[in-house]
Amino acid sequence: MSAEVTPAQRIAILGSTGSIGTSTLDVVARHPGRFEIAGLSAYQRVDLLAEQCARFRPRVAVVPTEERARDLRGRLAQAGVATEVRAGAAALSELAAADDVDAVMAAIVGAAGLAPCMAAASAGKRLLLANKEALVVGGALFMRAVEQGGALLLPIDSEHSAIFQCLPEDRDTWSRRIDHIVLTASGGPFRTRDPATFVDVTPEQAVAHPNWVMGRKISVDSATMMNKALEVIEARWLFGLEPDRIRVVIHPQSIVHSMVVCRDASVLAQLGTPDMRVPIAYGLAYPERVESGASRLDFEQLASLSFEPVDLRRFPGLQLAWDTLRAPVGTTAVLNAANEEAVAAFLDRRIGFAAIHEVNARTVDEMLGRLGDVATLDELIDLDRRARDVARRVAEGLAR
Repeated sequence: MSAEVTPAQRIAILGSTGSIGTSTLDVVARHPGRFEIAGLSAYQRVDLLAEQCARFRPRVAVVPTEERARDLRGRLAQAGVATEVRAGAAALSELAAADDVDAVMAAIVGAAGLAPCMAAASAGKRLLLANKEALVVGGALFMRAVEQGGALLLPIDSEHSAIFQCLPEDRDTWSRRIDHIVLTASGGPFRTRDPATFVDVTPEQAVAHPNWVMGRKISVDSATMMNKALEVIEARWLFGLEPDRIRVVIHPQSIVHSMVVCRDASVLAQLGTPDMRVPIAYGLAYPERVESGASRLDFEQLASLSFEPVDLRRFPGLQLAWDTLRAPVGTTAVLNAANEEAVAAFLDRRIGFAAIHEVNARTVDEMLGRLGDVATLDELIDLDRRARDVARRVAEGLAR
């Protein structure tokens, strides 16, 4: 009798032209027959999306506007590719929940990824979460959708994947096994730079990360360490831990991706080269492990592994993670909205680098008294909109 053939896992990649999306496609291509691309989406890079559709032949591709949809349809017709092209936010959520999709790689940057993530969670998908903002904004509402939908939530951020890899499969035991977790941070490009000179930082300097290849927004977040603030908030929901059981330490080499400190004082850590294909491959194949394409860690070539405390004078935004987690429900969503607007203003050269934190802190302070009810997705989206209005106004007041 012949062995039973396991059907390919059908994957939708939301944000396929970004660094996480392209890395996911690289891992998929290494395992023909094991994975199949059912759908792709992109925000702006229609040319690259067309190339991806030509290679992986998804059933559907989603772009944000009808104008970009016409562009993509023309490119695919010219290449003889039969992929259906759809446009708009509703089409993105429909792809995430589609019956012919087994797993969703959620790699859209920012709060825009919340609705399709919620759709995938409610539909019970294997949800590979690279969009930390879904948890920062959605919090308990998002986790409730995961539980009610029966989704399998797998973190893709290198730090959260590292924590997850150090824990047993039985999630009910996590809280009593863990004393606290330690998220590592590289310190970004300005780890040793005098904070007094931050006023002179340019967008080009801020996106030049020393260890990781990332998009512009997340690279700026790494430079301010707001990425770590968002990761603290994400970890609170992923692992069900109180804020004071989540800590951060600077680790410039980015080899130890994060650590679990157990009740008995033992420490479990996940190590590897700084390559996002490792957590991506782990999420795709979980609970198995498959070849990722990343180079192997050579301990004989490691000069040292060093750790140092976070300087909150240099990275004041990090403290906002714990402050907003202890504040009323919705405050973390406000912080995320403010940060997205502040980073966009910085990248457009409308405000200076040092003003990013000021926009974030002022917006949170101003919104604290006007959060309102945030028990549904629509209420979260409305809160996000109102916070952005405040953040843009604050940024305009700080414009140079």
